[in-house]
Amino acid sequence: MSTEVTQAFTHGLPKAELHLHIEGTLEPDLKLKLAQRNHVDIGQHTIEEVQKAYQYDDLASFLAVYYPAMNVLQHEQDFYDLAFAYLQRAAANNVRHVEIFFDPQAHTSRGIPFKTVIDGLYRATVDARALNVDAQLILCFLRDFSKESARQTLAAALPYKDKFIGIGLDSDEHNNPPMKFARQYEDAAAAGLHLTAHCDIDQKDSIEHIRQALEQLDVERLDHGTNIVEDPDLVQLVARKGIGLTSCPLSNSFVSPEMKGKEVLDLLAQHVKVSINSDDPAYFGGYIGDNYYALADKFNLTKAQVVQLARNSFETSWISATQKALYLKELDAYVATH
Repeated sequence: MSTEVTQAFTHGLPKAELHLHIEGTLEPDLKLKLAQRNHVDIGQHTIEEVQKAYQYDDLASFLAVYYPAMNVLQHEQDFYDLAFAYLQRAAANNVRHVEIFFDPQAHTSRGIPFKTVIDGLYRATVDARALNVDAQLILCFLRDFSKESARQTLAAALPYKDKFIGIGLDSDEHNNPPMKFARQYEDAAAAGLHLTAHCDIDQKDSIEHIRQALEQLDVERLDHGTNIVEDPDLVQLVARKGIGLTSCPLSNSFVSPEMKGKEVLDLLAQHVKVSINSDDPAYFGGYIGDNYYALADKFNLTKAQVVQLARNSFETSWISATQKALYLKELDAYVATH
């Protein structure tokens, strides 16, 4: 148990959030409200019933709950309400900058136009400025869909390139290696977009997937990715290139009892720019401040280690050097007075 770090400290710490799925912030109360508003029968009639449905013990059982829940998202206003509800929580956690994942194929495959999705989300990011939160969007490909579906998604998205800053890769990794999407990554890079990719924890072929993402897709960040500790050569590579890893302790705890905390500390000690994030907070029991605190509490982190994690989050974000310097100055000021 950490004696140096309190929950109030981790919540108030200025930080960036770089691994957050907007669909994973669908809280039971909002899910029920949207179901009623859009006349979608979700088979649940109270918040308690929705909460009971949020049960899973591995990636497959989680996705089986996660994707059907999205049926309540039908209109631009629904996507706005989803994003703005998260952004208010981000502000309460003193998230100063956030790069939000969204999964257009999870919606276009249900007949929802891409424009509906991105317009609603983007409008919320603009309004978040009033909350003093800087918010950007990252379009993710669902890796268990075909590469042709990814191609069509990128083609549909590029006319809206002013509304998102990069691409990512998520969903079921089994038999869906990063190289499946090499062409889409090349096209996105050519269009000036930033690149990241999920390399989930403890997957089959974990190290091979991490290697593909780093050496062939040329990603600027790795989402999760803590299995990299199994390959010292790749650890040296990310440390040398300043590539960020985005770890999510509370969601990791559903797969690994140790939250991958030992790996995070190992990476920190090797000067890898690992950061802490909340992944799908409505489903895994905590927003970003809770994730920082859970890790600090279980692994007895020092204040300096927690601050370094926050520093890494700004340094590996996709913002200008000037913006980074301003946020890091704010972080230093917070630490000096706490």
